[in-house]
Amino acid sequence: MQFEDAYKEVYEIVKPRYKLFTAGPVACFPEVLEIMKVQMFSHRSKEYKQMHVDTVERLKKFLEVEKGEVLLFPSSGTGVMEASIRNGVSKGGKVLVTIIGAFGKRYKQVVETNGRKAVTLEYEPGKAVKPEDLDEALKKNPDVEAVTITYNETSTGVLNPLPELAKVAKEHDKLVFVDAVSAMGGADIKFTKWGLDVVFGSSQKAFGVPPGLAIGAFSEEFIEIANKMEERGWYFDISRYIKVQKEKQGPPSTPAMPQEFGLNVVLRIIEKMGGKEKWLDMYKKRSEMIRNGVREIGLEILAEPGYESPTITAVLTPEGIKGDQVYNAMRERGFELAKGYGEGIKEKTFRIGNMGYMTFEDIEEMLQNLKEVIEELKAKV
Repeated sequence: MQFEDAYKEVYEIVKPRYKLFTAGPVACFPEVLEIMKVQMFSHRSKEYKQMHVDTVERLKKFLEVEKGEVLLFPSSGTGVMEASIRNGVSKGGKVLVTIIGAFGKRYKQVVETNGRKAVTLEYEPGKAVKPEDLDEALKKNPDVEAVTITYNETSTGVLNPLPELAKVAKEHDKLVFVDAVSAMGGADIKFTKWGLDVVFGSSQKAFGVPPGLAIGAFSEEFIEIANKMEERGWYFDISRYIKVQKEKQGPPSTPAMPQEFGLNVVLRIIEKMGGKEKWLDMYKKRSEMIRNGVREIGLEILAEPGYESPTITAVLTPEGIKGDQVYNAMRERGFELAKGYGEGIKEKTFRIGNMGYMTFEDIEEMLQNLKEVIEELKAKV
């Protein structure tokens, strides 16, 4: 390298120091980092078009999109969250927002700051949305146009019963918008079968790719509504994205090409591992190992039984110990966990992510260090 000193200066700041058990961005597969080093080329070239079409088709298969479209956006998942509202809900229209943590509250903010009205069905942290409650809420608010569901609440480590909730929403003839940012790639999604209208995720979570790429799946019903929606914006105009993807085999504006290459590699890794079921089983085993290990240490999980996340675990701290104390002590030992997140639980929890590139040996090592950290902190109380 001609300017190797410039590289070394930056590397000293960002070089890997910790084993990552974060909420995202997460550790990336070596194969992903390797493909992302490829020199750039035109996003209107035949090579890019081939890559883009192949990535979209692989995602359709993984998300089980039998009817509808999959689009890739150079943004975080929150961009598609906004797109769902601007493209799918009329100006001044009402949305039923289900809230089980901080990211459900974000959806409410997105609804309201885009000139729509939010009706909420909210639970205390650690609880999941119950189908019978959603049914009752929709009976009380028959004029809502859509229901938003956080599939996997990153702040609390709770996995909502998405198929059952979507079924209720469809019985009331409502659109179903799903924040799957920390679920996509780690929890099952059957887009068409479950009757979902918008599902979005991000590259930097369970797929184990650097941030900068958002993934969105859209139903035929949603697309039909979007085509007629006024003032739906420009950057996240779903109709325009679909039109350009069909005509040019790519997005309207410059794509996050390295991340897309990385995602394509991960989708191929999933295939070579034995397919979606094997991949999701890996996530299930990781999360179970963490929860069992945490309980053996004597700690409790925030999520109510039966609704635990397969990608992240929110752990309650012992009396007299704050979550950031655990986070900082583990960091000193070379492990980057995630701090508590969200109103009312930030100080009394810490979170352990199991997304991206890690081994079961890494989890064992982390749990052993966590046990020692908790013992040390308890001794100081």
